[in-house]
Amino acid sequence: MGAPFSSGRMWSRLRLAICTFAVIYLVAPLIVVLVISFSSAPFLTFPPPGFSMQWYNNLFTNPAWFNSLITSIKVLIPTSILATSLGTAAAYGLARSNFIGKQIVMGLLLSPMIVPVIIVAVGIFGVFRALGLYGNLLGLIIAHTILAIPYVVMTVSGSLAVIDKRLEDAALTLGASPLRCFRRITFPLIFPAVLSGMLFSMVVSFDELVVSMFISTPVVRPVTVQMWSNIRGSVDPTIAAIATLLFCFSLLALLSERAAARKVKKEVDE
Repeated sequence: MGAPFSSGRMWSRLRLAICTFAVIYLVAPLIVVLVISFSSAPFLTFPPPGFSMQWYNNLFTNPAWFNSLITSIKVLIPTSILATSLGTAAAYGLARSNFIGKQIVMGLLLSPMIVPVIIVAVGIFGVFRALGLYGNLLGLIIAHTILAIPYVVMTVSGSLAVIDKRLEDAALTLGASPLRCFRRITFPLIFPAVLSGMLFSMVVSFDELVVSMFISTPVVRPVTVQMWSNIRGSVDPTIAAIATLLFCFSLLALLSERAAARKVKKEVDE
């Protein structure tokens, strides 16, 4: 009796130690970046010699950094709306219909997630140059939407696969139109997945670098491209400040998604 109990206890402690080490290994670099963003030194150094908010002030007062941040926000909002709308519609159409070439259509929708991003970037660059979409906000919005749609399709398709289709059939049998059925029955059930897809698309757009590098210009430049340019030039802790904001944005998006999912699940259970 004692040996199995001791063995199980030892395994639990070993598993806890491994998980703790993995968490520290993943979180430690983020903590270092967060601390450096408040450094008083004019260059990247850890531990910092003192505390200062100058790099966050520089982020919002330096025209290059501030304009790139505003550009990212201008791209992020319409991208998330377009990607969520188109991805949800595509996922619903694929989940509720059968036609020849359905798997091919699904593959094409998910291809930006599967194909190496450098190949996608080269293809988008060539097409956008011909269409006059190179170096403007509309081009960035369309490109980011293309990259974000697969995440929405995946999350919404997963949700549609587990909901009971008989609920929709019952609504249609009782006289509801397909649009009313989707609005009153299907959409509330898949809302957590739709919200997750939207938040994923926002994070994808805000963090995108490679495609943005190909179709941006010094005048229209997202913040990730500005970060890349800063790394290749004079590096100062401003890049740690914007990296901290990017991390906080991603974390906030994740927490918002979990909170909304729990709220919807609680309402459904009640």
